[in-house]
Amino acid sequence: MMNFVTILGFLAAIGTTGSFIPQVIHIIKTRDTKGISLSMYIIFTTGVLCWLLYGCFLGSTPIILANTVTLILALIILILKIKLG
Repeated sequence: MMNFVTILGFLAAIGTTGSFIPQVIHIIKTRDTKGISLSMYIIFTTGVLCWLLYGCFLGSTPIILANTVTLILALIILILKIKLG
């Protein structure tokens, strides 16, 4: 059975990770990345990768899952920003 802290971690992961889905959908539909800062997404994606590695070292499932999905979504946005300008 999961304890309160693990459940809280999963809820946080769902909220913060899920917040990227509308942005990815918007960019894919409109092909518009003008309002996206390239430098911010490079820094952010690097930070998410560090969080993922941190979660792996800790063996924390919520951190690992959240940051794996967030990294994928952030990379989609970053790649589209580079590709579309």
